[in-house]
Amino acid sequence: QVQLVESGGGSVRTGGSLRLSCAVSGYAVSSYCMGWFRQAPGKEREGVATIKGDRTITYADSVSGRFTISRDISKNTLDLQMNNLKPEDTAIYSCATAPYWNFCEFTYWGQGTQVTVAS
Repeated sequence: QVQLVESGGGSVRTGGSLRLSCAVSGYAVSSYCMGWFRQAPGKEREGVATIKGDRTITYADSVSGRFTISRDISKNTLDLQMNNLKPEDTAIYSCATAPYWNFCEFTYWGQGTQVTVAS
């Protein structure tokens, strides 16, 4: 059974940093496409960053240069380092994984962790 559990959310001020982690069980993080998504109140869910099996990484324009997605194979986690946070980054952040090497059709989702950025 595949399970994804996010942690690391919280409240910070503008310009602050947070590191999110997604603990994965029943799945090897190194083998499949994985990603981080977020959903702000009243808005649709949007992709933040994805990493494919071949290590190809894609970022949303809104976070490029500030966020870094990575995999910790030893811990089997997917991480998201978020720097220079802005109020518009406030959202529930969720991790997801696809059962494919490079085809990112996300099938498994975590419950999410809240990130709040105060101005």
